[in-house]
Parts: sequence; C-alpha cells; structure tokens
Amino acid sequence: MSNSHEDIRARRSVLYMPGANARALEKAKTLECDGIILDLEDAVAPDQKAAARKQVAAAVAAGGYGHREVVVRINRLDTPWGRDDLAAIARTGPDAILLPKVESVDEILELENALGDFGGGPQLALWAMIETPRGVFAVDRIADASPRLKVLVMGTSDLAKELHARHVPGREPFLYALERCVMAARAAGIAILDGVHLDLADEAGLVAECEQGAAMGFDGKTLIHPKQIAAANAAFRPAAEEVEGARRVLAAWDAALAEGKGVAVLDGRLVENLHAEIAR
Repeated sequence: MSNSHEDIRARRSVLYMPGANARALEKAKTLECDGIILDLEDAVAPDQKAAARKQVAAAVAAGGYGHREVVVRINRLDTPWGRDDLAAIARTGPDAILLPKVESVDEILELENALGDFGGGPQLALWAMIETPRGVFAVDRIADASPRLKVLVMGTSDLAKELHARHVPGREPFLYALERCVMAARAAGIAILDGVHLDLADEAGLVAECEQGAAMGFDGKTLIHPKQIAAANAAFRPAAEEVEGARRVLAAWDAALAEGKGVAVLDGRLVENLHAEIAR
C-alpha cells in the first residue's frame, strides 16, 4: 500500500509545544519553524488532559499559524484520553494527527477508522511515532499501513528508556533504529523526522546531531525549544548549489519531454525520470 509519491513540503524544524501552555500555543505563530506539534500526550499531566484538549482544539480552529504545518499529538487510543482527543481535534482542521508509540499496522488502521467516526476529512493526514523496539522491528509494515500516513517521527527519548541505552555523542546506541526507520520511510514513499536533542545547553551537540540526521536522510528534526530552530533549519536546508543543480536537471528533463524523449543529457550525464523526481 505504498504511497505513490512523497508528501513534499519543508519539515526542517518541527517544534513540540505543550498543549496545556496557552502562551506557547500563541508564541508558535511567530516562530521560524516549518511545523509545530501541539502535544496532548507526554507534555500534559493527567489532571490537565481535558483542559489542554479544549485549549488545543480552540487554537487549531482559530488558526493563525501561517505556513507552519499544524500537527496534534493525541494520547493513544487505548488510554482514557485518546478517543476524546480525536473527537475534539479531528474536525478543527489540523494538518495531521500524530499517534505515539506505534507498534503495529492495526493501530494505524484503528486510528484511520476512528477518524471517520469523528469527522476527520480525507485531507487530514496521519503521523506515527516510532519509539519502542517493537515499533522499530515493525516499521516497514507500519510505514505502508495507509495512504493517509505521511510522516514517521522518531521518539529517541522513549527508545533510550526502552533500550536501557544512553544518549551519547554520535548516537551510536540508536544508529540501527534510525537507519532502519529511514529505509522504511523511503521504501513507503513517506517523510521521516529525527528525534529530539534534550540538552538545551549543548549547542554544538545539537548542530552535530542535526547535521548527522540530514546526512542519514531525515527530512528534518523534532525540537523541544525555539532556540533549536535555527540549527535545524540550517542543517536541513539544501545548499544553494544543490538547488541550482536541481533546477538545471528539471529544465533538461522538461525540455526532453517536450521533444518526446524519455531521457535527457546534462553535462554528459543521463537524466531520467528518477533523477527528475529527486530534483523536484
């Protein structure tokens, strides 16, 4: 059930914002991030769940987030709050619903079916967090579970806890999981975001992690503080020469198509449909 093409849009920097914090929801409208995840799960205490849900639903419905992709992370459907989250959020117009700790295809299908019950239109996308060993092992099947599923999100904090692993420079304990998930996303034709960098005082470590994620093939990074946005935007922004090269490839390809040819030659190299898709 692979998606026929990737959901192409900028996701260099996607910032988690706690749903219980009204000031944060408002501040998100002014930040230079490509997306925001309004969080009803980990960032919200059980006794604040209902109030946060109401606040996030009102914020999404009111809009004002401009170009930023607006995603709501709900609680899992097997918790006391998940279905109420979905009922409150589905009709308010977010770009996507993010489901945490996904470990099976059935969880994606259950969420997809529930969206119909709660009025989520066909344009409402699904995102899935991969943050447990079972999720990592099942990620190839999860990534192909539904045409609605557009993005995988690495949850490296929970994964560290599950693995009894430590956060170390270079992220060696997580490389297998990260690479496996990137491969699954690419095979399914969907996007994938890297996990968060927890040490807000470690600017050099953040930059290194962003550059590592970009080199590994991630589309962007999830963030926990606005001060991290600039590093992510810089690392995941294509270099000027890459953009110019892509434009030249597309121009050559379009010219070939106009002449009825299925291949072009640019600077002595063949350009085929695959190269045009990469350039685009």
